[in-house]
Amino acid sequence: MRVLLAGGGSAGHIEPALALADAVRRIDPGAEVTCLGTERGLETRLIPLRGYPLELIPAVPMPRSVTPKLLTVPGRLASAVNAAAAAIDRTRAQVLVGFGGYVATPAYLAARRRKIPIVVHEANPKPGLANRLGARFTTHVFTGHPDTQLRNGKYIGIPIRREIADLDRLGLGDKARAHFGLRPDLPVLLVTGGSQGARSLNEAVFGAAGWLREAGVQVLHIIGPRNGHEAPVASSGVPYVAAPYIDRMDLAYAAADFALCRAGAMTCAELTAVGLPAAYVPLPIGNGEQRLNALPIVQRGGGMLVTDADLTAEWIRDTLLPVLVNIDQVADMSEAAHSLGRGDADRRLAEAVITVLNETKADAQEPHHPN
Repeated sequence: MRVLLAGGGSAGHIEPALALADAVRRIDPGAEVTCLGTERGLETRLIPLRGYPLELIPAVPMPRSVTPKLLTVPGRLASAVNAAAAAIDRTRAQVLVGFGGYVATPAYLAARRRKIPIVVHEANPKPGLANRLGARFTTHVFTGHPDTQLRNGKYIGIPIRREIADLDRLGLGDKARAHFGLRPDLPVLLVTGGSQGARSLNEAVFGAAGWLREAGVQVLHIIGPRNGHEAPVASSGVPYVAAPYIDRMDLAYAAADFALCRAGAMTCAELTAVGLPAAYVPLPIGNGEQRLNALPIVQRGGGMLVTDADLTAEWIRDTLLPVLVNIDQVADMSEAAHSLGRGDADRRLAEAVITVLNETKADAQEPHHPN
């Protein structure tokens, strides 16, 4: 079984692709899984780290509007399609799975040229240009959000890492807190703005640190590598742990009772899978996608929603803090969040890919009788 995955650019495209790769390998250890990416994206670091081969093609950012840049797209796109077709030939791929982003458009066009089946996964509520194109070439289309409108789309959730999907958050809680130097007897707020951190989240939490400490709330704060703010120093026996980056997010989730975070598709998928309630602060730029990611969770009682502009130290004191210290409310929110989790999307997507492959092989072996 030879599978080519097109998911590059951002972690939101790469992580689901890698979770699928792992799931395919679990079902068929002999499967050959190759990833397709560009030199610009995070994939050049993340994919080799996970032990998968990476084929590179030129990046072709598609303008969102009619600009002079649009005139340069056809030539650059043709070059990327040729490179993707060459990668299909080299890997002898039998199926292409696309996750959207810069890599997916040339990959879909190349797969169509090489007549290999296409599977599309769209993580976001508003499908991107690449996946809208890919969905025109195949009936095998899967979505990570229940409200995504995409041709032939079937909702299965977002593939996430097994160490997150299988996490026993409550059972691992004390060990995880000890790992970070947190106390076992006080509530923990996890603060994360994603891999780069988020200045507005950092500033609001730093400003509220005194109130959090007075209420006996510990903080596990991922401040991001580029944020040089001085984190508050823990005092009076209530830890405040700040780190530029945490590579064991499974332990961070297990240590926490509540999160304050952005609302990217992967973040929402992971938090609901582990049943961690959150105050979601959607990114204030873009097309409002992050708000749509968090909305079903908030509507079901598994989280809170606050705009970036409204997130202040005072909001944390007046709105978030009363929730954090209410054990029963946090437990109810945790249950509501967990009810929306889809921890098996990686397996379900892998099974769908294998079914597509088997059907294609069966069609190829079917004798064709002349009329």
